[in-house]
Amino acid sequence: MKTICLYFEIHQLVHLKRYRFFDIGTDHYYYDDYANEATINHIANCSYVPALSTLIGMAKEGNGTFKVALSVSGVALEQLESYAPKVIDLLQELNETGCCEFLAEPYANSLSSLTHEKSFRIDVKRHSTKIKQLFGKKPTVLRNTGLLYSDDIGGIVASMGYKGMLTEGAKHILGWKSPHYLYHCNQNAKLKLLLRDYKLSDDISLRFSNSSWSEFPLFADKYISWIANYPQEEEVFNIFMELSAFGYYQPLSSNILEFLKALPLCAKNAGIGFSTPSTLCSTLKSVGPMHVTYPISWTDEERDVSAWMSNLLQKEAIKKLYSIADRVCLCEDRKIKQDWDYLQGSMNFRFMSTKHSGIELDRGIYESPYDAFTNYMNILGDFIVRVNAQFPEDIDDEELNALMITINNQGEEINQLQAKVERYEAQMKQEVTAVEEKHKPKSTKKKS
Repeated sequence: MKTICLYFEIHQLVHLKRYRFFDIGTDHYYYDDYANEATINHIANCSYVPALSTLIGMAKEGNGTFKVALSVSGVALEQLESYAPKVIDLLQELNETGCCEFLAEPYANSLSSLTHEKSFRIDVKRHSTKIKQLFGKKPTVLRNTGLLYSDDIGGIVASMGYKGMLTEGAKHILGWKSPHYLYHCNQNAKLKLLLRDYKLSDDISLRFSNSSWSEFPLFADKYISWIANYPQEEEVFNIFMELSAFGYYQPLSSNILEFLKALPLCAKNAGIGFSTPSTLCSTLKSVGPMHVTYPISWTDEERDVSAWMSNLLQKEAIKKLYSIADRVCLCEDRKIKQDWDYLQGSMNFRFMSTKHSGIELDRGIYESPYDAFTNYMNILGDFIVRVNAQFPEDIDDEELNALMITINNQGEEINQLQAKVERYEAQMKQEVTAVEEKHKPKSTKKKS
């Protein structure tokens, strides 16, 4: 029997404020509270509240036949608790239906799985604890930031005791294989892998309200017929997306919630059910291992890490941030721990991206990737000074002693990075000027 695994992500970044080089050492608060409150309230009202209310209604009407999975980052939970507690109430009401599974993920929606294993383990453990406190059950399936996965990451997650993990059904990894089966980690067969069907997912999250799309308008019966028409042996269809697709990226006026509500009945009529990730990992048999040497994700057409780690700016910022990870792990200062969470947010590095993708990137307060880099590195410079002041200096570990030298020289490094940014900006301006001159229409002089 075919089954649909429906999963939604809830995460919102913490907006950083404008932070100048001369603020380093004097201002230790890095956030735009107005933007954070306005953003979370807007998305809660236009998306999270109506979407969760719809899911609750579907769960109650389904009498146990409709299932859904959610993951909510720790950072998002903090913002919702502060600014939109109504969403927390709805999440708990959905949990009480018994039809929703909450997944584990990195607390800070970080890239720590790519850079610092210890931080990743701590991040995930904190999130699992938070989920158990709020919803009464410890997660057994993990969803990494951006569905990041590789053989090494899978090995780490398996060693942490998780029985399943979500990731992308990337074409360059699967080749001729289908994402509609259960696979397992090639480093540990106990970790099962559910692969996102990016076409079926993006048909809803990206294309639903696009009137120029060849399948517009999309109705639930047609969507379910696509699934039903796959070969009978293809048994699991993983539809993964952000919850904000409902009402934020795809407006409510497009009737997207009516589409969502109609899916269970159409699926039932076609003999298709709904299952949670943990159920699938427990009941289905893996058809074989996934071999993923280099990390994959659900981001952009490349389905890799290039959205966050493709240029020198991003690599420098990530390297600098995680160079102090060991010290932060040992630090007991609550404010430093919270700032560490917010500075790890993956969108901080996405804002620095210089690549062109099919989806327009809203950089918020930043005028360019270089502007995002400069602002972030100024904040990081101040944060490093604070970590350096808090960290116990009598630690005898050789690696940490080397790191101490790096941090003591952070002022010089920031100046060097500032100079590097200025060179990048000057180069970019020259290139823009050259292009403008090339395409500038020739002026005609009047003859006297």
